Amino acid sequence: MSDPILCFKNFGFQYNAQSSPTLYDINLTIHKGEKVLITGPSGCGKSTLAHCINGLVPFSYKGKMEGSLTLGGKETKDLSIFDISHRVGTVLQDSDGQFIGLTVAEDIAFSLENDCVSGPELYERVNAAAGKVGISEELMRHAPGELSGGQKQRVSLAGVMVDDVDIFLFDEPLANLDPATGKQAIELIDEIQRQTGAAVVIIEHRVEDVLHRHVDRVVLMQQGRIVSDSTPDELLSGPLLSECGVREPLYITALKYAGVQITPAMHPAHIDTLSLSQADKEKVRSWFHSTPAAAAKPQRPVLLQAENVSFSYANGHHALKDITASVLKGELIAIVGTNGAGKSTFSKVVCGFETHQSGSIRFAGEDLAQYSIKEHADRIGYVMQNPNQMISKVLIFDEVALGLRTRGVPEEKITETVNNTLKICGLWPFRKWPVSALSYGQKKRVTIASILALEPEMIILDEPTAGQDYRHYSEIMEFLLDLNRRGITIVMITHDMHLMLEYAERAVVFSGGRVIADAPCADILTNAEIVSRASLKETSLYTLALLSGLESGREFVQRFIDYEREVYNR
Repeated sequence: MSDPILCFKNFGFQYNAQSSPTLYDINLTIHKGEKVLITGPSGCGKSTLAHCINGLVPFSYKGKMEGSLTLGGKETKDLSIFDISHRVGTVLQDSDGQFIGLTVAEDIAFSLENDCVSGPELYERVNAAAGKVGISEELMRHAPGELSGGQKQRVSLAGVMVDDVDIFLFDEPLANLDPATGKQAIELIDEIQRQTGAAVVIIEHRVEDVLHRHVDRVVLMQQGRIVSDSTPDELLSGPLLSECGVREPLYITALKYAGVQITPAMHPAHIDTLSLSQADKEKVRSWFHSTPAAAAKPQRPVLLQAENVSFSYANGHHALKDITASVLKGELIAIVGTNGAGKSTFSKVVCGFETHQSGSIRFAGEDLAQYSIKEHADRIGYVMQNPNQMISKVLIFDEVALGLRTRGVPEEKITETVNNTLKICGLWPFRKWPVSALSYGQKKRVTIASILALEPEMIILDEPTAGQDYRHYSEIMEFLLDLNRRGITIVMITHDMHLMLEYAERAVVFSGGRVIADAPCADILTNAEIVSRASLKETSLYTLALLSGLESGREFVQRFIDYEREVYNR
């Protein structure tokens, strides 16, 4: 193997603003040409480790470093941030935060312009980088903000490739992408690694999605320490992932339910490489046949009914085309589909933020067209993906009380309602805290509480678990389930197929501004045509069922969902 390109030895780091270290005794070596996944729960230190790799620690984030960290054989503390940036290319989770140029071509060229590269060489290197990541000549003239999520990521990648770096560092590359685009992103990362021979480091908690392509090693972190540095096959054969609060691949969970002993020799890193003995397959079939199907749920009345709804923006974009869909009272359903399919636009129309040009929307039998924006909000609450975009008050109590105060509710009634809401949301102990002192997940609860205080009958949530590790994801979803059990109808817009399978009763699928499917989640994710048209991703549970010799993959997926809901009382 080649000499190490990156080497941590007994490395530790403590931010100046914190009373204890974030990283302890890190020993990690990465060679050129390796692909390494770094995973772990939120707060485990993986982002800080990434900041150490790309030089943000200690040049932007100040603190005390211990031990040794070398890049290309040189201590990073003896290098400048400029030197490090020419060796480590970082692609951020939020591509928009990385763009500088007014056009794609300008953005890719930014680093070269800073290095005073001459015109002909600059054009050659920019076009070469764009070609490697599949950016067309036409897209080079577009503004970065006009691109899709997957295209933005390609531009960010091209912008760091022009420097011929030794390490590509990807910070949660899947967070803002639909399932199909996320799959393409992993394939692109794999292709770039093969083309350049550089090391690739991926920071991500969605392990199954990253393992869509080969990874040499998985580094698992917890509480600032590395608890495992092994091959994917070795890691998935043990209990460490779930013990550390990281979601293991669904097919691994299903095999464990069936009593299959997983070993590295079975090559469990990917469902396509998984080798099962006849005895293992029999265990899976036996589990399926012995696990009863869930009882049918009683019929419920329709709460929201949209019929032939169409909407176009002022620029002429026809975002919704004859949408017909319904939401039943007390349901928890998912709205899924590719980026730009019309999911968020439909929600805006339902909430009264936009007015549809044709068709009708009825809520509890009444035409929503007659409602004011306030009357919409009294019945239908909307929670944005980023809680920081909704919060406007300093204190938690005041934030949750804001809507009631705007409506002129008496202060005595406000105090009673807010306190009750905070107790339901698990926030009452923090009622006098500033919002800034909360974690991202707690802020998410505050935004939900501020809507809940208005006592809506239905809440629409845009990507409720985006950017959350499995533990925080589970906490948010269990909280939403509790609200749902209290009678509140929940609609989730999501790209997360795990969330859809685990929690939603059914899914409404959007593609190209139309509804192309409305069915139980197991039906959706085992239908190849729907998966392809809506940029979704077939569940590995379906593949496991076929691999085990079961004729009905759809029934196996549904049985798995029902079993998990029974086990976890969902």
